[in-house]
Order: sequence, then C-alpha cells, then structure tokens
Amino acid sequence: MFLQKKVVVVLPAYNAAQTLLKTYQEIPFDIVDEVILVDDASSDGTALLAKEIGISHVILHQKNKGYGGNQKSCYDKALAVGADIVIMLHPDYQYTPKLITAMVSIIANDLYPVVFGSRILGKGAIKGGMPYYKYFFNRILTLTQNILMNQKLSEYHSGYRAFSAEVLNKINYHANSDDFVFDNQMIAQICFEGFEIAEVTCPTKYFKEASSINFGRSITYGLGVLGVSFGYFFQRIGLYKSKIYKH
Repeated sequence: MFLQKKVVVVLPAYNAAQTLLKTYQEIPFDIVDEVILVDDASSDGTALLAKEIGISHVILHQKNKGYGGNQKSCYDKALAVGADIVIMLHPDYQYTPKLITAMVSIIANDLYPVVFGSRILGKGAIKGGMPYYKYFFNRILTLTQNILMNQKLSEYHSGYRAFSAEVLNKINYHANSDDFVFDNQMIAQICFEGFEIAEVTCPTKYFKEASSINFGRSITYGLGVLGVSFGYFFQRIGLYKSKIYKH
C-alpha cells in the first residue's frame, strides 16, 4: 500500500523467461501489493517460472492474443483484485522497476492520474542503445502526434506506464486493437477524457533478450499511430466518430 492505495504491477509477458527474475527482484515490494503476469502463449516456460518465483497471479493465454490483447487481460485482472494504482512494466528488463516508487507517488498524491516513463527525457534513449532509426521515427511521430492531439509529451511510445484505477475504469480499452497500436489508442482515450499525463525520465536498455519489433513491423506500427492521431483530431472537431471513444 502507498498512502492507503493498493498498488498492483502488471507484466505483459511473451518469452520473457531470461529476464523475468531480474525484473521481478527489482520491484519495490515495500509499496507494491500484488504482481500480475499474463503470459501470451510463450514457448520458453515464462508462466512456469513466474509461478516458481512467487508472482501473485499468473494468467496463461492458450493462444497468442497480441500485445494489446495481453494488456487487456492485465488491466482486467488488476481491476478485479481491487487495484487503486496499476503499473504496466515490461518483464524484459528494458525499463527499471526502481522508478515504480516515484510513479506511484505522483498518482497517490493526486498530482496526475497517469505517469509515463520517458526514454527521451534526459537523453536516455540513445545512451541505452535505441537504434537510430527508431529514435528518428520516435521524434517525428511524437512531433506529429503532439500537433494533432494538442499535447506536449516527450514521447508516445514508452511501454512503462502507471494509471489510477479511475482512468482504467473510464476509458474503453477493450475497444482497442490487440496489436502494438493499443498503447497509442490508450493515450488518445486518456486525452479525450481530459486526464493529464505526467512523465518521468527513464533510463532504458536495448540488448539481445529485450523485446523489440523489427523494421517492417515498426513501419506498420507508425502508420497505425498516425491513423490514431488523425482519428483523434477529427473526433475532436466533430468530423469523425470512432468506436474507441465512449459517447
């Protein structure tokens, strides 16, 4: 608990057996009450390892549902166990769990209802090994999204996020894609509902075992992101109605 609020960490996992233990051991259990891991039909025994190391709740998808589909299961379970604050942390050890305390504190003290760990603030992305082409497209996409969505985020593509339960209950995340564009649809929903987003500087690590999408899928993701941003813009001016927004 933190300031009488239940804190739950969710781990959307896919073939994370090599990095899961290291990630889990850095979670600050002085404030984190429960951990939920959703294994999206891994082939490396991720779910079995999760049970062996004592993770509170382990959910195994019999068929791969995709990154967005995995997160839907994560958030459903977190809300079901009564979480007040939910932190989405990748179990591939690309993001340090040591920032959880800071992110939770911002939400628990009612400063912001959403917090992102940003790889771009503090120049951590290139230092941590982000490929230059990914950094370039991250910057171009983020600039475009900020213009279309009237925001000032340093990046829209971090996989390290914390939410108040109020936010997750308010947005219709089940209407989102099951693929990687899910993350950006969530941001659009959060902004559409008027919730403000805080960012904290987050060091990141790129290495062989860390999950990452290839160049081809990055292009597909980028086009999907632009579609979400333009859709948001036209939704706000009344020229378009998307199923991902509650009406």
